[in-house]
Amino acid sequence: MKSRSQLFNLPPRWQQVHHGRVSRIPPPIIASWLFERGSLTQRLRRLCGDSFHIVLLSQSWQKPYAEESRALKLRSGQRAVVREVALQSGDQPLVLARSVIPAKTLHGADRRLANLGTRPLGHVLFTDPRLRRLKLEVARIDADNWRARPSGASQDSHPIGQNLWGRRSLYSLGSGHILLVAEFFLPPLFLHEVDS
Repeated sequence: MKSRSQLFNLPPRWQQVHHGRVSRIPPPIIASWLFERGSLTQRLRRLCGDSFHIVLLSQSWQKPYAEESRALKLRSGQRAVVREVALQSGDQPLVLARSVIPAKTLHGADRRLANLGTRPLGHVLFTDPRLRRLKLEVARIDADNWRARPSGASQDSHPIGQNLWGRRSLYSLGSGHILLVAEFFLPPLFLHEVDS
């Protein structure tokens, strides 16, 4: 099965964060989200209260993008669970996320990661004492790289015509259980934060 995304046409070009530094400096309001050390889900819950929820855009077994396979040390053509969601306040998407979970990670207790539905992945990860972030990368994604509105998403859940910043974390849950989680921050998030 071919690599595909509801979010973008081509995978972003990620740059690794070295000692908290990157070559392209994001504005401070964006940097506070890019370099958040704790649970993004918890931070959004604090910001949005009861209006916070997840919209599942897509989830299937598929071949990840080549650079995702390299990051996860997967063999060429090896499939993984690819999940894309919108993290929203009411009808307003604030963050788009893409997770890639290899089959070898989905063993034992970690099988639950393939059956989250609209439950936030971040809540599961950040309550697991085994969780370690192995790598953090950031990217600035050009406006013309975003796809048209994802199927099942609300009218405002896509960033067409906007340059956005995102981050990608390589996480370990021990015993070779690794996964990639990428999050893309939409302009309404920063307006929502200012208004709160």
